[in-house]
Amino acid sequence: MSADLIRNTGGFGERIAITPESAGWQYLSFSIIALAEGDAHAEIRPGLETAIIPLAGSANVQAGDESFDVSRSSVFDEMPQVVYVPPGVPMTVTATSGSGFEFSIGSAPAEGRYPVRLFAPDEMKSEVRGGGAALRQVNHVLAPPLPAERLILYEVYVPRGTWSGWAPHRHDGVDGSPYLEETYHFRLDPGNGFAMHRNWAPEDGFDEVLVLNDGDVAQVPKGYHSSVACPGSNMYFLNYLAGELIAEDRITPPCFHPGFTWIHDDWSAGEWSLPVTRPNPPR
Repeated sequence: MSADLIRNTGGFGERIAITPESAGWQYLSFSIIALAEGDAHAEIRPGLETAIIPLAGSANVQAGDESFDVSRSSVFDEMPQVVYVPPGVPMTVTATSGSGFEFSIGSAPAEGRYPVRLFAPDEMKSEVRGGGAALRQVNHVLAPPLPAERLILYEVYVPRGTWSGWAPHRHDGVDGSPYLEETYHFRLDPGNGFAMHRNWAPEDGFDEVLVLNDGDVAQVPKGYHSSVACPGSNMYFLNYLAGELIAEDRITPPCFHPGFTWIHDDWSAGEWSLPVTRPNPPR
């Protein structure tokens, strides 16, 4: 199994844990944590800004002198609140719902330009991108103009049997692209399906296809990448990104694979209608 496929362990505690050391990169850390009712997760992250996103359940988040009550019924039902915590500020997440609380927490190096803040759904841009078999909804849950130093966060909704990240794109510092590290956390509806994610860098022969179950994470170490949902399940994924882009420059786009960008002009160009071939009529 590729080191870039991180299985979700389930249960309470840290279900996913990715650090710069474990991933072999420089900036981004990412975890999924589940707490039982009344349990708490407390820590301080010196030199790192942090973003917390509810995935299911309710909790109180204490960040320094600020206190926020956050909740989410499901990633499929509503947009998130995002708690932003600057470097060195103590934070405690305490589950308050009977079913517990599941959340993501990710960090990147920062100087402390921005204060503790709760971002609400009505502050977040939402758009439908693509077309045809690559139609998806992208929610900019912590991206410009919402302020952060390095962190960039998206939530993406992909109908079953549909692609995201098409045309394939890269942001690994190659061909003039910005350098950003990225994780993809997948959820499927219904959950018994699967997703596939490809990372590839043609210039050095790197090519991997990851098959992900509900709750798993794909790392993007380098190269172009795109994802697809199986025909039986709708697909959600949460992206955390961080790298060399700072503050407003976080809006800088990636580089797209030049062999596939033609589809941006017409998403139905060359599309077959079925049947393609027909039997010969009887004589």
